[in-house]
Amino acid sequence: MDNKSTLLANRIFPDNDDFEVEVLNIPAEKRKLITETYDFTVSTVNEYINNEHIVIPNFQRGYVWNRAQASRLIESLIIQCPIPVVYLSQNSDETLSVIDGNQRLTSISLFLNDGFPLTGLSTYPELDGLIYSELDPRFQRHIINRTIRCIAILKETHPQIKFDVFERLNTGSVRLNPQELRHGIYNGTLMTKVEQLAKGTLFKKLTSTSNDNRMKGDELVLRYFALLERFTSYAKPMSVFLNKYSEDNRLMAIDNVEMLSENFSSNLNKCHFLYGEFAFKTFDENKKRLKANTALFEAQMLSMNNVNPSLEQIDRLNKANVINQLSNLLENIEFYNTITKATTDKTVIVKRINDYTEFLQSLF
Repeated sequence: MDNKSTLLANRIFPDNDDFEVEVLNIPAEKRKLITETYDFTVSTVNEYINNEHIVIPNFQRGYVWNRAQASRLIESLIIQCPIPVVYLSQNSDETLSVIDGNQRLTSISLFLNDGFPLTGLSTYPELDGLIYSELDPRFQRHIINRTIRCIAILKETHPQIKFDVFERLNTGSVRLNPQELRHGIYNGTLMTKVEQLAKGTLFKKLTSTSNDNRMKGDELVLRYFALLERFTSYAKPMSVFLNKYSEDNRLMAIDNVEMLSENFSSNLNKCHFLYGEFAFKTFDENKKRLKANTALFEAQMLSMNNVNPSLEQIDRLNKANVINQLSNLLENIEFYNTITKATTDKTVIVKRINDYTEFLQSLF
C-alpha cells in the first residue's frame, strides 16, 4: 500500500477531527463537495421560485433564451425528454441559488406564469401560440408533474471548493468571469450595494468603466471593501480573498452596508476633489495618456481612508502642485513597480498602501 496515499486518505477520511494540515490553503479533509440530490416536480420548482426559496441570481448575462428555445424546453417536458441536471447552492439562510440551470428554470417559471406563448414546436405544432393557461388541463397536469433532478451543493462545503466547482460548471457560450460568478453565488445585501455603487456616474468616469459590461467596476468596489475591512489578514490569491469576504458578508446587515457605502462615496469624492481627472490613473510626463490602474485605485482610496483629511483641508491645497508631486511618485521606480508588477502579493500591497499613505500625509 502506498504510504503517501494512506497519509492523504487519513486526512480526507479522518477518525477524528484533529487533522488540520493545510495544502493549497485548504485542509485536505475539507477539499470535497457535500451535496444532496432532489427530484423536484415542475410545480414545486415554480412554487419555490415564486416564494424565493429557489433564487435565480441576476447574473450579468441574465436571461438570454429566445422564445423558440424556451418553447422547446416545455415541449421536452411534454414528451418526457430528459432535462439536464440543475445545480444549486445552499445558502446560510437555507435558500437555494441556481448555479447551472438559470435559463431552464427561468423559462419554466415564465411559461407557468403565462409569460410567453409556445412557438416553433416540432412534435406538437398544434400547441403553437398557446400560453400555459390556455392548454388543456391534462397537458397542464402532465407538465407540472414532471420531475427535474437537482443537485444542491450544501452550505457545509468549503466556500472556495464551491467556487471552484461553479467555475467548472460555467460552460455557457460566454463564460462568466470571477466577479460575475460572485454576483450570482453570493447574491445578497453586499453584492446589491456593490452593484449600485459600481453604476455611479463619477465612479465609472474616474475608473474608465463607463462601458463596463463584465462587472470590472463591481470587482473594484468589492476589492476596496475587502481590503478596507481585512487588510491585515490579506493572503494570496486575491480571488480567494474576495470569495471568502463575499461569502462571509453575503447577508451583511443593512446598517453595516450603508456605513461601507458612505465610506466609499466619501473617499471617492475626496479623491476626485484632490486629483481631479488624474484620480486612479497613471500618466506620462506631459500629463497625457491617462490610464486607470486598479492598484493605484486601491492605494488612493485606502490611503484617503487612512489619512482622512477634511474637504476644507483638501481645498486649501494647490492642486497643480499635488499632481506634480503625484507625477514624481509615479516616476519612482520602486513605487511604480508596486502598481504594475505582482500587484496582489501581500508584501507589494502592504508597501503600496503604506508608501501612498505616507505620500498623502506629506501633502497636509
